[in-house]
Amino acid sequence: MQLLLLSETPEAIAQIAKWYSDEWGYIGAGRSTSELELKLADYLNSDKLPLIIIAQEKNKLIGAAQLRFHEMDIYPDRDHWLGGVYVEASSRGQGVAERLIGAIINKAKALGVTSLNLQTEDKSGGLYTKLGWQAVEQVTYHGIKVLVMEKSI
Repeated sequence: MQLLLLSETPEAIAQIAKWYSDEWGYIGAGRSTSELELKLADYLNSDKLPLIIIAQEKNKLIGAAQLRFHEMDIYPDRDHWLGGVYVEASSRGQGVAERLIGAIINKAKALGVTSLNLQTEDKSGGLYTKLGWQAVEQVTYHGIKVLVMEKSI
């Protein structure tokens, strides 16, 4: 598996936008594939936020994860967020998400970030708990119950 910045493979934007729209499009406005393609163009960075790291297997896109600012406006003091962790169905259970999360953490450290946050609909924390993330609280955000987590890096 190869991990790359989206800025190295901008042609991946269309597929990532489709994944995100299919997975999280129910959340609200601005999540159609075409709207997400426009938003993801802002992630074509390599040395500043926001950015996306993608996973490829034999030149096939199999996953993505974001490093971004202020994902949840109810937490203005929580600056840096891991988000958009997605692995295509046929590649799940093979450690892809764990590798993407690790790559985001390493990139965040390289950019001087000392703490990351995330939100997940899995109230147990799932993989994030196994990777050492700590639960902050459960909240309802945009009508969806989520667990907010943090990790010092």
